[in-house]
Amino acid sequence: MKLEGIHHVTAITADAQANVDFYAGVLGLRLVKKSINQDDTSVYHLFYADEKGDPGSDITFFEYPGVPPGRAGGGMVHRIVWRVASPDALDFWADRLTDRGREPSRLEDSLVFDDPEGLTHEFRVVETTDAPLTAEHPEVPAELAIQGFHAVRAYAADPERSRALLEDTLGFSAPSKVGPDGTTLSREARGEHRGGFYLYDPPPPEGGAQGAGSVHHVAWASPPSEHEAWREAVVAGGAHATPIIDRYYFRSIYFREPSGVLFEIATIGPGFTVDEPLDELGEKLSLTPQYEHLRARIEPKLTPLRNPRDSWARR
Repeated sequence: MKLEGIHHVTAITADAQANVDFYAGVLGLRLVKKSINQDDTSVYHLFYADEKGDPGSDITFFEYPGVPPGRAGGGMVHRIVWRVASPDALDFWADRLTDRGREPSRLEDSLVFDDPEGLTHEFRVVETTDAPLTAEHPEVPAELAIQGFHAVRAYAADPERSRALLEDTLGFSAPSKVGPDGTTLSREARGEHRGGFYLYDPPPPEGGAQGAGSVHHVAWASPPSEHEAWREAVVAGGAHATPIIDRYYFRSIYFREPSGVLFEIATIGPGFTVDEPLDELGEKLSLTPQYEHLRARIEPKLTPLRNPRDSWARR
């Protein structure tokens, strides 16, 4: 069995509307599902991805209105790395982000910036045979658009503790050292169709705290036929895994790897078109079958959201 790279990354926001404005309006991702946190139906769960809502491009947010800012520390993902195709794309995004108040730092082959709540992103020029996963936006030329996830970077004080689970159980590659200081450990999870990297950095002195602008978990992609076997493998590898949970759009297993980062293994499918057509993704509040009968109670408590896409998307 091989994991097919990163399935999705889930983070926390304190302001759903500002979140939509940035990720759909500025970064040009498509809001592909507007739903609720299935473990707390009083708050939004927003999903952004490429035009088709594919795994490998999907960043999601739980909204907890007014929650204090978070801080990445040991055992937490602190940076999300996206693929772009060329130095021209970096030039484009440097200008676009600066014009919108998110001035980035330019590195040799990448661009690093924070979203409005402090979540750090990196756009990196990557040569890959993986299919580009892009969304349509009238201000973002297709050849310059974000092409999906490349990696996540996490803080770990003792990366060696995680080696057996990552390599022997989950099938990640052996680590390589990258970066000018030689301290970043990089492993790849690569399947038949797609791959993604998991990198470790030394943690800062201060501890981490979940809150706005922090990553909640990273999910790795599994073919549905292998999902149960993955749970058995994770348990055999010494991790405390949840039962398989049906999230309707995919099925999930959760566990913490030894460094403390919350992992999920999520199935590739059924996907976001299971309850609305492709050309209408994200337009209405989607409630999974176990919550649909509660719509009259749930929907009035959620703040209506304006989607920048509504002003230009084809109908």
